[in-house]
Amino acid sequence: MARLSQLTDLKGVGPKLAGQLEKLQIRTLADLFFHLPFRYEDRSRVTPVGGVQPMRPAVIQGEIKGSTVLFGKRRSLLVKVQDHTGVVSLRFYHFNAAQKNQLRTGATIRCYGEPRRGASGLEFYHPEYRILEDGTDLPLEPSLTPVYPATDGISQQRLRLLHEQALQHLQHDDVDLVDMLPAQWLQQWRLPTLKEALLFLHNPPRDTQLELLESGQHPAQRRLILEELLAHQLSLFKIRAQVQADQAPAIRPSSSLRQQLLAQLPFSPTAAQQRVTQEIENDIQQPYPMLRLVQGDVGSGKTLVAAMAACDVLEAGFQVALMAPTEILAEQHLQNLSAWFEPLGIRMGWLAGKVKGKAREQSLADIASGAAQLVVGTHALFQDDVHFARLGLIIIDEQHRFGVHQRLSLREKGEHQGLQPHQLIMTATPIPRTLAMSAYADLDTSVIDELPPGRSPITTVAISDQRRAEVIERVNQACAEGAQAYWVCTLIEESEALQCQAAENTAQELTAALPHLRVGLVHGRMKAAEKAAVMASFKAHELDLLVATTVIEVGVDVPNSSLMIIENPERLGLAQLHQLRGRVGRGAAKSHCVLLYKAPLSFVSKQRIQVMRDSQDGFYIAEQDLQIRGPGELLGTRQTGLQMLRVADLQRDGDLLPQVRDMAQQIWSQHPQAVEPLIQRWLGDAERFASV
Repeated sequence: MARLSQLTDLKGVGPKLAGQLEKLQIRTLADLFFHLPFRYEDRSRVTPVGGVQPMRPAVIQGEIKGSTVLFGKRRSLLVKVQDHTGVVSLRFYHFNAAQKNQLRTGATIRCYGEPRRGASGLEFYHPEYRILEDGTDLPLEPSLTPVYPATDGISQQRLRLLHEQALQHLQHDDVDLVDMLPAQWLQQWRLPTLKEALLFLHNPPRDTQLELLESGQHPAQRRLILEELLAHQLSLFKIRAQVQADQAPAIRPSSSLRQQLLAQLPFSPTAAQQRVTQEIENDIQQPYPMLRLVQGDVGSGKTLVAAMAACDVLEAGFQVALMAPTEILAEQHLQNLSAWFEPLGIRMGWLAGKVKGKAREQSLADIASGAAQLVVGTHALFQDDVHFARLGLIIIDEQHRFGVHQRLSLREKGEHQGLQPHQLIMTATPIPRTLAMSAYADLDTSVIDELPPGRSPITTVAISDQRRAEVIERVNQACAEGAQAYWVCTLIEESEALQCQAAENTAQELTAALPHLRVGLVHGRMKAAEKAAVMASFKAHELDLLVATTVIEVGVDVPNSSLMIIENPERLGLAQLHQLRGRVGRGAAKSHCVLLYKAPLSFVSKQRIQVMRDSQDGFYIAEQDLQIRGPGELLGTRQTGLQMLRVADLQRDGDLLPQVRDMAQQIWSQHPQAVEPLIQRWLGDAERFASV
């Protein structure tokens, strides 16, 4: 056989088919090999009709005992098939006269499908079938049948034929496919070679345990899962190496500004805050950029840690930029930091989407001249016309709302005389250790694992919305005693307009039910200035009850609020519920959170609500969230890379991550020539973000 190098070397692949395959990210022969089945069908044996089980796909063969057209809500053709063990029905909603004639009484039929419980007992709906003429017998499939991710215009049959053709060439070594894992690893972990794994997964023998394949535990799958996770880990190592190859200002800590900052505060930093500040201090003394992720549960005091880090950098004559994902959160940071730093003679800068015209020009000029020393903003800080004079430190809040590439583009803004700024990334969404090891392998991690003294624990209860009147009365009592309350509206529809409408309706309902209370409203469609004004009124206790959509999820700090009602909590993820709940319990008063759910609850919703009632530990909640929801949602879709895993599944394969990390370090140091090919094989174009 001739050596193959391109897709178009395969029979039948012309420009049109190549274009269709492109939609499946199949551009090369290697892409075709790594386009793996997402499930398998066992068409290698005939199951006796009496042994057919609901929802378990099967091949059956028997004699047609009758076919009838039924007229109900929908017309259907019902065909009875019998073998020596029993009778089963086939049901077709879409059929024509020719098909009806073909499915005649007395014919022998073989069909494949998934039986379900129907009106006549077990029924196969629209199964694939063949009529066996004159007693001829069709050979069964010799192996399990792969089912591939497909797209319009490319059938499973076409994909299988392409794979069969390519695999024949792989079998005969007519294709360049290099095994990049060291041979001793394969022996050590009893793993097949790359060629063996691919040949097996595209064509598993009929005696393979389907359960093993379905659970991703087969050694051939583990071989590829390890390699894919390894490629992701290496791509993050590569980002880190690129960043650390740059030079950054080595900043010697000088404690005078920090001492002035702490002297004006009514409290002292916790031991955890001091420890994390020390870790940051050690980093910024190095001549290469710090890359540190600070995780701290809701209310653990990350802002103070960021402020203490900023002190050293400002004192050394550099600018600091703090970026937050929403205007509400950015404004909150601006208020806090202005109150702390302006009395110390530090000039603040502010840049968000709503800063327009002359104010924006002035802001840009102050940032460019260095007059604005501590700049707070939203992703407006990324825009092309923003130039810093001497940016020494970037602080990014709620990293999971930004992609890696956005983080790196802000870093480029800070390039000054060959120096790159240090980066401090903060999140109040605790990230389970397994995820942190894979999603943030380019970062060092610190954890603020202690809440400031004076915080009260929050009691969480779940109440059905049929008892809504009781809950409204509870709000009434709490506010009568001088407390403040939040009422959070969520909707299943993703539509922001509908969410805002629900919040407006709820605000009207509560105003009517509680006429003596001062009720405010905040939602995502209000102008930022309106939102800020309402939040300021709530903070000043000019309002008793704040009705809001989930825009208040992060950063809002009103110590007097001690009651939160969350409507439809079953529609939110655990991390978001935990964030929302963290808006109360910020003062000394006993705090409560009421989850006002709509019955009946699904199994998953019950699990979530139970976790919220059981714990206030963000890390425990994040681990549970990972188990219930999976990693994609937990990190936000913009966390580049992890959404594109082909065979690995972070939730299922999390146990491999410590091993993968060790392997990545070995490859990085001992087999550097394999790094780039491995990244290319598994990430291809997706790896571009690493060099933004």
